[in-house]
Amino acid sequence: MDYVALNVACTGGEQAEILTAELADYAFESFETEGCVLKAYIRQDLLADCKAEIDALLVRYGVEGRYISIETQNWNALWESNFPAVDVEGRLLIRAPFHAPAPDGVPEVVVMPKMSFGTGHHATTWLMSRAVLDLGVAGRTGLDMGSGTGVLAIVAAKCGARHLDAVDIDDWADANCRENIEANGVADRIEPMLGDVRRIAGRRYDFILANINRNILTADMAAYAAALLPGGDLVMSGFLAADVEAIEAAAAREGLLPVARAERDGWFLVHVRRPQ
Repeated sequence: MDYVALNVACTGGEQAEILTAELADYAFESFETEGCVLKAYIRQDLLADCKAEIDALLVRYGVEGRYISIETQNWNALWESNFPAVDVEGRLLIRAPFHAPAPDGVPEVVVMPKMSFGTGHHATTWLMSRAVLDLGVAGRTGLDMGSGTGVLAIVAAKCGARHLDAVDIDDWADANCRENIEANGVADRIEPMLGDVRRIAGRRYDFILANINRNILTADMAAYAAALLPGGDLVMSGFLAADVEAIEAAAAREGLLPVARAERDGWFLVHVRRPQ
């Protein structure tokens, strides 16, 4: 499938963050900033349904947007040119095959995404990975919802998780997840599942990892809560400060209790738990 990059020249970092929060209400899948330019990525087939509203939003903020079509086959080169390895406090390295290996004694996850978008979500990958390192997942069953490359499921498996489901709605992501879990030697403990939240109906987990966006998280919160075992952890990221209140309120409505918040580069993580 083809994607479109919306490039918006902002007056500064604060306006870029505000616009990111506004655009997150639509079907954009990722964001990044280069200088004062905000780049937002959306599937081409979904843009037509919301382009008029997006254009009106940009007019309201007094900024101009430029839409650039990006063909699927260009994403690998684009990703390779932009993506740095993710060093999680010297405790874990998430890298691509073209990066240098981790130092001796440092565990690593090697992924090569086929459809990944700039550097905007590296802060959330870092936040979620650190949370997994500290969550105590050894021997537990988990879910990586919106798994993409499968990186968080792989991190959890390497931390000793007994089994994980890795669910993503995109067939490219599903295929790439399968490649990455095989390459990292954890295919026996991770089950990729193509589809949306309906795929987890009737399943139960000790922990759920969901690095998606505010709209999906709030819409699917009831399904996450139903899938959590008593004492189970739900760790979520992929949103900004303006979204935290809505995320926590949606969790509270499902009886999930707050555990922790974390922030990195303007991106937030919320950790909640189902009572025993």
